Amino acid sequence: MLKELVVNCAPHETRVALLEDGTIVEVFNERRDDTSIAGNIYKARVQRVLPGMQAAFVDIGFDQAAFLYVDDVLDSASLKFCRRLEQDSDAEERDAEERDDEGLTVDEIDEDSESWKPPAPECAIEGLLMEGQEILVQVAKSSIGSKGPRVTTHISLAGRYMVLMPTVDHIGISKRITDETERTRLREMLKELRKNNFGYIFRTQAKDIDEDTLSKEIDFLNSTWQDIQERNRTISATALVYKDLNATFRAVRDLLANEADKLIIDSKREYDSVQNFLKKLMPDVNLSVELYQGQEPIFDAYNIEGDITRALKKKVWLKSGGYIVIEQTEALVAIDVNTGRYVGKRNFDETILKTNLEAVKEIAYQVRLRNIGGIIIIDFIDMRRTAHKDKVMAQLNEAMKKDKSQTNILPLTELGLVQMTRKRTRRNLTRTLCEPCFYCSGNGYLLSGKSICYKIYRDLAAEARDMMGNRFTVKVHPEIAQLFHGSENHLLVSLESKFAKPISIYPEPNYHIEEYHIFESFIPKSSK
Repeated sequence: MLKELVVNCAPHETRVALLEDGTIVEVFNERRDDTSIAGNIYKARVQRVLPGMQAAFVDIGFDQAAFLYVDDVLDSASLKFCRRLEQDSDAEERDAEERDDEGLTVDEIDEDSESWKPPAPECAIEGLLMEGQEILVQVAKSSIGSKGPRVTTHISLAGRYMVLMPTVDHIGISKRITDETERTRLREMLKELRKNNFGYIFRTQAKDIDEDTLSKEIDFLNSTWQDIQERNRTISATALVYKDLNATFRAVRDLLANEADKLIIDSKREYDSVQNFLKKLMPDVNLSVELYQGQEPIFDAYNIEGDITRALKKKVWLKSGGYIVIEQTEALVAIDVNTGRYVGKRNFDETILKTNLEAVKEIAYQVRLRNIGGIIIIDFIDMRRTAHKDKVMAQLNEAMKKDKSQTNILPLTELGLVQMTRKRTRRNLTRTLCEPCFYCSGNGYLLSGKSICYKIYRDLAAEARDMMGNRFTVKVHPEIAQLFHGSENHLLVSLESKFAKPISIYPEPNYHIEEYHIFESFIPKSSK
């Protein structure tokens, strides 16, 4: 399978697409704003300490305060922190464990909440932090929507082969390195080279690494940490101390040679930077990097732009004529499978099985491409045969193995539902590229024209008796005005007859379709 990284660079945005045999499977967007700050290190100021939540809000220089949980401050949490990194040593997935309290805003906190048990005095947040205190923190998660970023005091610096954790004393090895002989060799080699009590975790790429390469990696990471400490000593909060690698360099470090065979980039400046980066970080590795020089935009040339646009739509058609619908809510993502236009060839059970099996492949693909995380509920078409259910579940588990993010799939329920979770490591594609609809305020629905007409009818009937004027004027959206002058004219005739008052409808092009205003006025009676 040919795997390629396609990079589109612009002054305001960098986009990286991972292709497998010409098909996009993952896409990364990085913009020059506060939505892409994960991995950055800041000198922060404690803004508010919340004993009732065992957390604190810290100012890192943005409009939204960052959330700091007690486990990310305590030394006793260091082992837990290390184990999280070992589960997946990729830098993009550091500290992605979910909590219900993460990302709260200052105004949403209830310090009298009974959901937290009082911690021991020596472990309480109020004994560790105080308002106004300056601390060094790293962003574990960028802000999502109204939720501010989440930070930790346990700093981690990712290299190509290792992750340095200068605040803890620990040696770990990625679980993806399963050979016990190799794990022992790496551990013993690090013990010989380690000259301090810093923590180190071997990444998957470290398999078969030699001592000289490992020594250079350690020196590079230690030097980076020394630079961070020196800058931290010379500046005041709030300030950026260290900026993590941009999307291009992260793709080179984490994906090229391990997940991809080739990198194609459309910027000469970034191309030169990548070449220099490779010489500095991976001088012994021969990697394929190509400068794209075509006239057509690079994402169009590789048919990526259209795939991204389709990945933002709710309905995804299957080749057979069936389709799936992907609905994202605040709490979870629901995926519904439908037969659509597919009517099958043999019998009903076979039609349902084929649709569900085809949907499994598309669901696994869309979950990865859209980077859907958290709780996912899949509503397959009901299957009567146990063998068919087992076949669908087996194929789902097999399809999700291609996904690097940690997933947990529960058995099929009696209602034909599959519950699964996928580790959330960054914003999903929809949240990155889209925003709530300004016209419907994100509801996805508007009152129908007929419903608006009936609502105006009720308001007119309620207000008519109390109004002193002898005429009504109603200003509405042009589409509603057209209805009142057409199919819903009988509503006005009924009211005029009942209250003996004329009603005038005026269209207002600038009105929202649900907006209307009722006015009363006086018409002088003509003298005979």
